[in-house]
Amino acid sequence: MKTVLRSLCMLVFLSWSVTSYGQQISISGKVTSAPDGSPLPGASVLIKGTTTGVPTDADGNYSIQVPSTSSILVFSMIGMTAQEITVGSKTVLNASLLEDARALNEVVVVGYGSQRKLDVTGSVVQIKGSEIAKQPSMNAVSGLQGKVAGVQISNSGKPGEAPQIRIRGVGTAYGSANPLYVVDGVWFDDISFLNSGDIESMNILKDASSQSIYGVRAANGVVLITTKKGKAGNAVVNYNGYVGYQKVTNQVKMANANQYATMVNELANVNGKGNVLDPSQYGEGTDWYHQILRNALVTNHQISISGGGEKTTYNFSLGYLNQDGVVEKNNFKRYTARLQNDFQVLKSLKIGYTATGSFSKSKDEAGGIFRQLYAAGPVVPVYYADGTYGDPTDYNLGDGNNYNPQATVDFYNQNTKKTLLTANAYAELTILKGLTFKTSLGGRYGQDETRSYVPNYVATFKQRNTTSKLEFTRPQTRYWIFENTLTYAKDIGKHSFTALLGQSAQHDQSYEVKASALNVPYTSEGDLYLALGNIDGRTIEDKGDLGTYASYFGRVNYSFNDRFLLNASLRADGSSKFYQGGNAWGYFPSVGAGWVISNESFMANQHVFDNLKIRGSWGKIGNASVPSNLSTLTVANGADLAAIFGGQLNTGASINSIIPPTTYWERGVGTDIGIEGALLKNKLTIELDYYLKKTEKAIFDIPVLSSIGTASARIVGNQATFQNKGFEAVLNWRDEIGKDFSYSIGINGGLNNNKVLSVTSGANPIYDGGVGLTSGALATRTVVGDPIGSFYGYVVDGIFQNQEEINHSAQKNAKPGDFRYRDISGTAGVPDSTISSLDRQVIGNPNPKLTYGINTSFNYKWFDLSLDFQGVAKVDIYNANLGWRYGNENFTKDFYDNRWYGAGTSNTYPSANIGGGSNYLPNTFFVQSGSYFRVRNAQIGYTFPQSVNDKLKIKKLRVYANAQNPLNFFKYKGLSPEVRANENKPTQAGIDANVYPLSATYNFGINVTF
Repeated sequence: MKTVLRSLCMLVFLSWSVTSYGQQISISGKVTSAPDGSPLPGASVLIKGTTTGVPTDADGNYSIQVPSTSSILVFSMIGMTAQEITVGSKTVLNASLLEDARALNEVVVVGYGSQRKLDVTGSVVQIKGSEIAKQPSMNAVSGLQGKVAGVQISNSGKPGEAPQIRIRGVGTAYGSANPLYVVDGVWFDDISFLNSGDIESMNILKDASSQSIYGVRAANGVVLITTKKGKAGNAVVNYNGYVGYQKVTNQVKMANANQYATMVNELANVNGKGNVLDPSQYGEGTDWYHQILRNALVTNHQISISGGGEKTTYNFSLGYLNQDGVVEKNNFKRYTARLQNDFQVLKSLKIGYTATGSFSKSKDEAGGIFRQLYAAGPVVPVYYADGTYGDPTDYNLGDGNNYNPQATVDFYNQNTKKTLLTANAYAELTILKGLTFKTSLGGRYGQDETRSYVPNYVATFKQRNTTSKLEFTRPQTRYWIFENTLTYAKDIGKHSFTALLGQSAQHDQSYEVKASALNVPYTSEGDLYLALGNIDGRTIEDKGDLGTYASYFGRVNYSFNDRFLLNASLRADGSSKFYQGGNAWGYFPSVGAGWVISNESFMANQHVFDNLKIRGSWGKIGNASVPSNLSTLTVANGADLAAIFGGQLNTGASINSIIPPTTYWERGVGTDIGIEGALLKNKLTIELDYYLKKTEKAIFDIPVLSSIGTASARIVGNQATFQNKGFEAVLNWRDEIGKDFSYSIGINGGLNNNKVLSVTSGANPIYDGGVGLTSGALATRTVVGDPIGSFYGYVVDGIFQNQEEINHSAQKNAKPGDFRYRDISGTAGVPDSTISSLDRQVIGNPNPKLTYGINTSFNYKWFDLSLDFQGVAKVDIYNANLGWRYGNENFTKDFYDNRWYGAGTSNTYPSANIGGGSNYLPNTFFVQSGSYFRVRNAQIGYTFPQSVNDKLKIKKLRVYANAQNPLNFFKYKGLSPEVRANENKPTQAGIDANVYPLSATYNFGINVTF
């Protein structure tokens, strides 16, 4: 029996051994580099579809066990093109990997076509849609922050607010300074309607040569966006979603009630009045920021379905975004839908279309609420014991601080709805080999609607309304663009060229209706109509604008043996906005050249550069993003302009603008010189650019004295020439350690210097930049030799400690605790002992000199981690909040701790009278550093192994946690140093008059593919 049992065990063992041997096959070999055959140590050899793999040794050799002859081995290494080999009957498999030329052969989108990265002679940067969608940004442009050298992006915490983008500095000083967005052939000023998950790629054209093919609208740069298309195969369903919350970061700490009462009394004593409040009666008081601001929920969902067959492909998506604002009641919701189809009608004919719909609605935040939160007196309670609102009047705080922010929020009722429909259809016909004709027709229809309602209410002595009012605004836009291009591509031996001819016509029309009615009863938000109000007092205003464009353009690209590159283009644009004086047409040429040094024979045996290219370009661009009819004189009528002649009342009129006889095209001229290189088997890539961008005949609107008889007191016209000059650097490193760990580190930075070169009025400067005071003090000056909108004012040399110092100064009307200004005017270096406007000088620059970003990613097995950092340096902010005072507004805790309140207490901060006397005048005290460094985005994710996906019957599953703007480092004493410029006024940039604060966002998300 023992013998039998022993024999049975032996048979079982032998059976198991044979079976096991049949399932495991030993494979060995060597991995080398083509074409020189050198071994590749550290290369990865992985069994496809598993995590099983081994690295090669120092001689490039490997050995691995595979389960079957049908197994596929994947050979890969950073900087090399991966190779897949089926095992089959072989036991020795050698792999020879080519250097990864994707950086060179990668196709980037350029104007009206695409090119290999190798052939591009301008400065073009491509960001993949997957990189943008990876960040949970509410707007796709936000995802670019810190990722593109020379591109400054300023965000706002306001829900639904579009980011502000500047490419290589300010391109225009009047009208829209936004770049042109081209989405699938349709032109836009803003892409807030677009879901980030629908984007395939974003291509930023930074230099004039690449931009000039869009001549009429390229002055501020061009962003080309290609949306996702379907691919042949079974339907693929993707779901991306996240949920989280937003929290205000770096909130300004204000003085508490006791501290506030102390300073209010100090202010009253400076002005010869008695005490207003008894500080001993107050403790902490009301923290108005804490009362009104909140942690705000944000959630986003998108689902897409794509696929197709041999003749047709499709891509359909739906999106939903719900974002609360950090202010009570503030909310933004957006719904998006997109459908795309391509049809291969004939072998030579392809047609297709893309249609997108977006609808959003918002409950808007109360206008000026952040001004109120900053200034509201903490001695005032939110509510009294009987439930009524705390009333500042009861505390004798004066008109400058007579509001309860809670009442402002409670009785504010404004809702905005936005609808945008856009579509583009195309047909592409291959006439002959290499000759293609494409025609496309695109357009958009947009309609916004804002209803603002003020009910009858009584909250405080000042916050009340006895006549309800409904205001209604409905702007509409109707735009179409029709374009035809003929492209011919031909290779003849070592010569390769592509020629493009095109024609474009555009029609851009807008309408706006504004109306109001009094005594509209409140029923519900959905039942507020003007017709419910009184006929008496009802107003209506109807206005519109029309711009038409006709364009013709052409381009030639030439390459010799992938070594010498040449690119030339010309665009002619005619615009109805510049028809006066025969200036309707503008002509925008460009030329670019490149030399791929690494493809030269003398570089064949070197082992330093895998790629090395030098390129240079020059081009002209234009700007039509200005209002129509600039040279049309307009007048204003009003009851205040009436006059009595001969006993009869006559309606008067006043010129409300001063205009030149002719307004010319604003032209940009740009030069770019760049070097691109790759080293260490493409692990390290470098790109360096020097550029000079000049804006000629720039259009400004200049404030002038209203005493000359104008109502608007501004003159518009070609006023100056300015330039942006800078340097950009991009370094990227990617590598892998073993078979499980890979990483990449990217650093980019851009230096930019803005300077005004000439002003048509000679040496006369352009003043602008009101700082929130009725005095009309202007804080910026634009003059030859300085940057646009430079801060201009007095230099503070200390604080007057006593009356004796004042008596011996140039400021005889000052008071102890006031700013002491530097006396710089006079002759032969001797001050004139008088402080006047002549003592002002440049005190700051709102145009950032340095923008930079650091982007990293790490992958270990199924885990991934990305850390993005972003910053701005060498930039100033004018903190207008500090001096914007009309009475007893609150003070910051920083001001309380450092203020002057008696001789010797401070020589840097003034007394509580900071808004009185001459203290409010623009000066160096209000100019603070706007430099900052932040953790822009931190994300950790986990992608489930395929074995788990198979059990769940899905293709891919990834979960992640994300933090956006969690850490911010800066010295600025406001809410955020990321102060956006007035959208159409670079001459007012950098002035902080209570911005909507930026928030940190924390969320969790999931990506699923079925």
